[in-house]
Amino acid sequence: MTRGAAKTLVVVVTGGTAGVGRAVVRRFARDRAAVAILARGRDGLDATAKDVVALGGRALPLSCDVADADAVEEAAVEIEEKLGPVDIWINVAFAGILSRFVDISPEDYKRVTEVTYFGQVNGTRAALRRMLPRNRGSIVLVGSALAYRGIPLQSAYCGAKHAIQGFQDAVRSELYHANSHVHLSMVHLPGVNTPQFDWMKSNLPRKPKPASPPYQPEVAADAIHYAAFHPRKQIFVGFPTVKVIWADRFASSLLDRYLGATGFKGQQDKDLIGAGYRDNLWEPVAGDYGAHGRFDAEARSLSLQLLFTKHRNLMATAALLGLACLLLRNRRVGR
Repeated sequence: MTRGAAKTLVVVVTGGTAGVGRAVVRRFARDRAAVAILARGRDGLDATAKDVVALGGRALPLSCDVADADAVEEAAVEIEEKLGPVDIWINVAFAGILSRFVDISPEDYKRVTEVTYFGQVNGTRAALRRMLPRNRGSIVLVGSALAYRGIPLQSAYCGAKHAIQGFQDAVRSELYHANSHVHLSMVHLPGVNTPQFDWMKSNLPRKPKPASPPYQPEVAADAIHYAAFHPRKQIFVGFPTVKVIWADRFASSLLDRYLGATGFKGQQDKDLIGAGYRDNLWEPVAGDYGAHGRFDAEARSLSLQLLFTKHRNLMATAALLGLACLLLRNRRVGR
């Protein structure tokens, strides 16, 4: 890099080969960033690396199971050796299982927790070990509306997302105690149209589907990209996320009953799971699945709520100006 040239941004994305992670990788590649992609499947890693190069970025695909703390640390070492100091670390990787709690084996339950919760813990630890001595950097945790409101058939995933929220509170407090300039934010997502619904493990007869009309992964990626550069503790994406969180605060017990009546059918598609169905809980599914799932026809490509969140100061100023103009007009009319 020549003297005076802008530094290339170094970004790490776990779970970066499919769904939200793939969209996040593409978003940072458009910034011409150097992007380290952490995931298990070789097919997805190679395809995602090609996306990054095609969009003007630099790619470092690394095969890594985020549930393995030592593997994540080894990946971080290699990233800084090959790309330079990490500026942004995005924790996207997760696992899920659609099933009644009593039908989930202890081994599967532990696996979901290790990937979804400890995967983010391991990533955050590796990032902080490097960012704290430099006193700079940004870490983004990826949460969910289900970090505040559990739903039936996803007890393992909901429990892990609840844990991440508490984890963020604790670590942010420690960063403030240290007067650190490292920022830790969390983005809470609604249902998203990703390939997870074609490889999520299920003990039920029908294919998994989002509990509500999903958003496209690019909407989630936009929010995560924004969070990486703005000192917000948390960002909620989509009105359904906000609605669920506030409903739980005011009517949690009633919501238990409502979800008990609707949550089973609402998370199963009309099609039965075929004999050739493969899940990715323990092993990656071969192939490249990209960012989008099978729900393009119903997925939303825009979140007005996110737009308002990103520009809340401008929106508030506009609202105040509008109110002032209205009051002034009424005053003139009343004379």
